[in-house]
Amino acid sequence: MSYVYTSLLLLAEVCEPKMLPTFCTFALCAVPPLRSATASPIHTHYPHAFPDTAQWPLARVGKALEQQLPGEDLQAIISEISQANIEATIRKLASFGTRHTLSSQTDPERGIGAARTWLTAKFQEAADASEGRMTVDWNSFIKYPGDNERIIFPVNITTVVATLKGSEDPERLYVTGGHYDSRNSNPIDYQGDAPGAVDDASGVAVSLELARIFARYRPKASIAFTAFAGEEQGLLGAEHLAQTYKNNSANVAGMINLDMVGNSKAEDGTSDPNNIRLFCQGTPLTEDDTSAISRVSIGGENDSPARNLGRHIYEVASNAFTEMTVRLVYRLDRYSRGGDHRPFLEAGYTGVRFVQPNEDYTQQHQNVTVRAGKQYGDLVEWLDFEYNTRAAKVVASTMWSLANAPDIPRNVGSNVTTSDNFSQFKWEAPVGLPPEGYEIVYRETIEPHWTSVIEVGNVQWYNLTSATIHKDNVIFGVRSVGAGGYRSPAVLPFPFGCTRNC
Repeated sequence: MSYVYTSLLLLAEVCEPKMLPTFCTFALCAVPPLRSATASPIHTHYPHAFPDTAQWPLARVGKALEQQLPGEDLQAIISEISQANIEATIRKLASFGTRHTLSSQTDPERGIGAARTWLTAKFQEAADASEGRMTVDWNSFIKYPGDNERIIFPVNITTVVATLKGSEDPERLYVTGGHYDSRNSNPIDYQGDAPGAVDDASGVAVSLELARIFARYRPKASIAFTAFAGEEQGLLGAEHLAQTYKNNSANVAGMINLDMVGNSKAEDGTSDPNNIRLFCQGTPLTEDDTSAISRVSIGGENDSPARNLGRHIYEVASNAFTEMTVRLVYRLDRYSRGGDHRPFLEAGYTGVRFVQPNEDYTQQHQNVTVRAGKQYGDLVEWLDFEYNTRAAKVVASTMWSLANAPDIPRNVGSNVTTSDNFSQFKWEAPVGLPPEGYEIVYRETIEPHWTSVIEVGNVQWYNLTSATIHKDNVIFGVRSVGAGGYRSPAVLPFPFGCTRNC
């Protein structure tokens, strides 16, 4: 018996018994007596209530999509990541007492100025080994009091940026990093201790360690390894850097935020050592009305550039080499929270945020104190350095894979001139590094990740003549493929050839 009909019958009995004959007439079938709503669950009486969906969708076109495992170069990079270096960086940053944005800029031992000086020197050490390919700069400005209640006097805010120039596509840039400022319970207490070990020395330590390693390699696109300031006062350093890039018409192809990636334990002590969250915004924050309407008309709300970047990161960084699984979270950030990727999204770039699987709020944004026998504060002792090192492997896999693939294809579209079951795609080659070919990926609309791939060669259009795997039944994406099998994130095709809702 159809599960739809049995469900209707149960609804009729529970909600409106007198309607049961009507439902029976509609179902055109005889049914066994139904029990009351307080009886045993329905599945004990109708074990086959749900139909077999093994045949949906029908025969696959192309082949099953496989994870992109690291080649020899990336394996070498991963093997060089040093847990000892990451731990030493976190301990050093915590030793400055506080790194509050309003803390001392001149004290050589305490405050954000001392931390900035030390970080700059360490990034420069990495640059010195790059044979001139890496440069270290400050992105600085003065923030004045005004509408920001966390800025109570004029303050210099400086982000440290170490840029590794790409060998073949230097105009394309990927940005990664964490924030080196810290805070305690009071957001304007710039004198009390705020060691900021997890939040966010853990992220800065990853950025610095990868700068050290990558400086001796030659990625094809450019990578900026950063340490932001002013995050705790409203993402100020990241906002200024994003606007600097935008004002200079920089091609920032992706921003990977590393904010709290050092602790695998939840507040109740539960350990989750092999998962890392990746927060991916849905509809782009800067999308115009026309694009937004078109996105809704094709069901593309879940296929923003950020979410497709997230799917790409999952493919290249969830494996035995990183010992981690990237868990996509379909949100801009944690519930009603924010991070340094947001200003990049607001500037029209694509940004995502890595964060550890759980947070302990007795350690985050807390004064260093003991209350009722419990230690509070963001202390080094809470760090899981093995977890932090695995997180660094995830980020290394992400940045290397992105920087060695061609950029995403441009102007990707799906023809809707005629109403049919076929799918005709077109796209344009990316600027910069030329692809060796392209792939069309697809998945069911309810699947979180791409599941199938069609290799279409080095062309800029493709006609898919399947009567079952088509644009109404699945979500498609188009991605570039480069040398060594490095692939770009996929791009959702938008409709072309029709001026109305067809």
